[in-house]
Amino acid sequence: MAIFRLAASAQADIAHLLAWTEVNFGDTARRRYETLLITGLRDIASDPERAGSAARPELGEAVRSYHLRHSRERARLIGGLVRRPRHLLLYRELVPGVIGVGRVLYDAMEIEAHLPPDYGDG
Repeated sequence: MAIFRLAASAQADIAHLLAWTEVNFGDTARRRYETLLITGLRDIASDPERAGSAARPELGEAVRSYHLRHSRERARLIGGLVRRPRHLLLYRELVPGVIGVGRVLYDAMEIEAHLPPDYGDG
């Protein structure tokens, strides 16, 4: 299994979405979403080209996306699961065995508007 590294922007995305989830849906929902995020990150680390991931050449060389809905069933908790996950991971393999996660974005966003101009270059 590869390891993953979160860019500062991905860390900020995660902090923001978990805080927003807690304020709007409560602590239990935040914990469910946190578990879903961890599961999704582990899923792409175990297989970066897993079913549900997609090559995103329009975003840069070797950039892929993975919607968290594909990890939903594996992230089940005793208290329930995230019914309608709305975030995707943008990532690429930095070097063999290391996955770089650049952003964690809401799926209705215009992705290109939330990326720096050189995102995905080399």
